[in-house]
Amino acid sequence: MGRPCTVCVHPDVEQINEDLVRRQAYLAVARTYGVSRDALRNHAREHFPELLAKAAEAERVAEGDTLLSRVEGIHRRTLAVLEAAEATQDHKLALSAIREARGNLQLVGEVTKELDRRPILNITLSPEWVSIRAVIVGSLEAFPAARESVLRALEEEDGTAG
Repeated sequence: MGRPCTVCVHPDVEQINEDLVRRQAYLAVARTYGVSRDALRNHAREHFPELLAKAAEAERVAEGDTLLSRVEGIHRRTLAVLEAAEATQDHKLALSAIREARGNLQLVGEVTKELDRRPILNITLSPEWVSIRAVIVGSLEAFPAARESVLRALEEEDGTAG
């Protein structure tokens, strides 16, 4: 096992990383924190791509949390309108608030990935797949062992028989 990165184990690693991101001169950073320029170069080359990927992911999560909290705030306000409409028996306003609340919940589901509206394609029900499957199986009639092997594989995959 190789020696650990002297910058990664340095007590001021976060500040060193910030200085490097701000493109401070290696010599100045090396003198400030008592590490070598080579250690800084190696650290930047070996660890920055990983650190930048983690930072980008953290930023995406933070943006998602911000969007989610804003949508949840709108949803709370919508529910308050619904309560007021019910208290005054304003049925038209209540139904409008219910529609908005439903839309809010759908948006929350999409942001949290609990609701996925992407279409699901079941290729085994596709007429094109049935046709291609028949051609494949038919072309293997001269090769019974291969035909049986392909049929078994297809049965395992899609639960149908030849």
